[in-house]
Amino acid sequence: MTIAITPIQYALSIVSGVLVGFSLGLIGGGGSILAVPLFLYFVGLDTIPDAAHIAIGTTALAVGLNAYINSYMHLRKKNVAPKVGGIFAGVGLVGSLIGAYLGHITPGTDLLTYFAIAMIVLGVYMAIRRESTQAGTINEVNHVLDAFNKCPRLTISTILKVAVFGFIVGLVSGYFGIGGGFLIVPSLMFSAGLCITRAIGTSLISVGTFGVASGAEYWFYGDVLILIALLYVAGGIAGGYAGTSIAVKAPKRTLRIAYGIIIVLVGIYMLMRIYHVLP
Repeated sequence: MTIAITPIQYALSIVSGVLVGFSLGLIGGGGSILAVPLFLYFVGLDTIPDAAHIAIGTTALAVGLNAYINSYMHLRKKNVAPKVGGIFAGVGLVGSLIGAYLGHITPGTDLLTYFAIAMIVLGVYMAIRRESTQAGTINEVNHVLDAFNKCPRLTISTILKVAVFGFIVGLVSGYFGIGGGFLIVPSLMFSAGLCITRAIGTSLISVGTFGVASGAEYWFYGDVLILIALLYVAGGIAGGYAGTSIAVKAPKRTLRIAYGIIIVLVGIYMLMRIYHVLP
């Protein structure tokens, strides 16, 4: 199947990547969920054949590649628990492949409907959640080494909990083609007892693995536009750098509320487009 894409749409793909990367750098988990609606309605590919599956497959691959790039930077800062991340990602990989298959066989309209509902739920969650006053952030360098030493060692019980959470989160991530960082971070904190600092860095291993695995499976079915995905990645690198720079000084709580509201509105917009309330 050949899909005609204009130079303007290629340019808009880069802009979309910048916006996704910027939101990820600015607010962290949940930032990548805008990738699909941008692909459909900003780049303007909602009218191509099987647009729903192609949008999810293409953006999943892009988000996964971006996450791997960012995870390397966190690893250099000793902000990653490799063993925990490996277990979570390894077991979650199975879940993500199953999820991607289930997503592939779900009718496009239904899949986008579920995706839009997930956006609304995530947006509400982001707007009402409270940050721990004791939680460190990836930008607080002085806390990193201390957090590294305080994180507990693995036990059989911990490994089992990490594996169970990894599979469940991988299944959800693969089905919707999202990074799932907003689910992975709290799962790592609960199952492995990781501090927030290392949970954020470690989560990127899984975000990358789930995204690339889901994207690869969608590619196998012919539902990935490789060049669009690479343009998303290129834009995401630049946007992520800008977002991270601003996040150092910006009030996190205010950003999360504003971004949560935006996600809710975009989810509602998607539902209105899907069911032809809007042209």
